[in-house]
Amino acid sequence: MSTTPQNPTPRTGGRLRNEDAHHSVLEATAALLVENGYGALTIEGVAKRANVAKSTVYRWWKSKPALVMDAYAHETATRVPEPDTGTLAGDLTTFVTDLYRIGPDPVRTKALTGLMAEAQLDPAFAEPFRAWVATRREVVTTLLRRAITREELPPTTDLDHATDLIFGPFWYRLLINHAPLDPTDAEAHVTTVLQGLTRHA
Repeated sequence: MSTTPQNPTPRTGGRLRNEDAHHSVLEATAALLVENGYGALTIEGVAKRANVAKSTVYRWWKSKPALVMDAYAHETATRVPEPDTGTLAGDLTTFVTDLYRIGPDPVRTKALTGLMAEAQLDPAFAEPFRAWVATRREVVTTLLRRAITREELPPTTDLDHATDLIFGPFWYRLLINHAPLDPTDAEAHVTTVLQGLTRHA
């Protein structure tokens, strides 16, 4: 929460309560998603967990998919901030290490794979899910653009493909489960990707 200015504008108790309720709904949704999965999550259950009226939830979110992905985006942004270590290798290693930390957590793994599966089956859910994925991709793309500015990558780098290379092992291992997602592998995986991207720099 921001520091209160010296001459603050008076704020109503109602607005403060609305902000608190909005945050409580997001927190309740994220918690229930991890605990029970997408299929078992209901607006009624979220409202009860957040101690707000069901109508309050519907006033801010028109559908369950929109609420779920808003809550997941909020939780992800809070837990995994954009790194800025001064080098692309450092930035990507920090990001991928945090990304891979879901691997040893079976509850969060189940929640995320459930969201991915739901996005393939439910067209109404696919749009907000892809919108959330786009926000995570944009973080990596920003790191790559920063590296081009620092001349760590050639200006001709295909940013979309490079971003795919960063996320590819994560989603493939998460969904196929043929190999573990181990945070200690992050640095080696990033090194391999950067060797390919900079080979002809």
